[in-house]
Amino acid sequence: MEELPLEQVRTLLAVVDEGTFDAAAAALHVTPSAISQRVKALEQRTGRVLLMRTKPVRATESGQVVIRFARQLARLERDARAELGLGADEAREPVRLPMAVNADSLATWLLPALTRVPRDPPVCFELHREDEGHTTTLLREGQVMAAVTSTPDPVAGCTVRALGLARYLPVARPDFAARYLTGSLGRDLREAPVIVFDRRDELQDRFVRALARGAGAGASSHRHHVPTSEGFRDAVAAGLGWGLVPQSQAEPLLRTGELALLTPERTLDVPLYWQQWKLDSPVLAVVAKVIAEAAGEALLPPTR
Repeated sequence: MEELPLEQVRTLLAVVDEGTFDAAAAALHVTPSAISQRVKALEQRTGRVLLMRTKPVRATESGQVVIRFARQLARLERDARAELGLGADEAREPVRLPMAVNADSLATWLLPALTRVPRDPPVCFELHREDEGHTTTLLREGQVMAAVTSTPDPVAGCTVRALGLARYLPVARPDFAARYLTGSLGRDLREAPVIVFDRRDELQDRFVRALARGAGAGASSHRHHVPTSEGFRDAVAAGLGWGLVPQSQAEPLLRTGELALLTPERTLDVPLYWQQWKLDSPVLAVVAKVIAEAAGEALLPPTR
């Protein structure tokens, strides 16, 4: 089996991170020609095209495998140097931890959880906001080391553990419900204005289909796109439409009467999982433990 020269692997990572061959050359203090030669040599060695020569450059599917390896290697090297007491100045630098997180977790329970992470060694969290159904894409591409996701199927090179169930409540302003929801709820919700997070948000459609036992096309085409968790809740509370709001965000407004629960018998529970690289990294292990403990307090127990 051909070995992957570390210099070439690190060069590929620099090109992806910097976006261009010229920028990577400046970062590594070599010429653009040297960068190009190293990337070509790595592609010849692997027998795969690793980069799409766009602006900025993009890793191909094969390139993503090498990029993920490069980031894992860099993490392991840094941890090893710290344990050996090498590079004292480097050891004082904060550990960079890129994570992919869905907006609702970010707005409710995850940020308070991160404050529990010990400050020695210092950690810099680099949070990538993405729908829970798509956070694994960032893991697969090597852009993040860990992710909160809705899929139990581990990305190659990752471990997975169940965090719990995030419960969503179908709610609307009372006057909105009185105007639009006067008959069969399943039928009315197919026509009433609805709030969605973005064009990939399928929660409301899933809920309507569940009411109709799989029949119909989902929620109304009259939909407002509000791409923040707090903005979504506020749009529902303002009466723009109905929506599925995280239980912890909905309950205070239900108590004050600003929102009404559309049906007490039906909620929508979304299973959440923690996926992370298979690395013997002390910092990643501590963060995973903190996340799991916080999720156990904030979420419903995972289904068996």
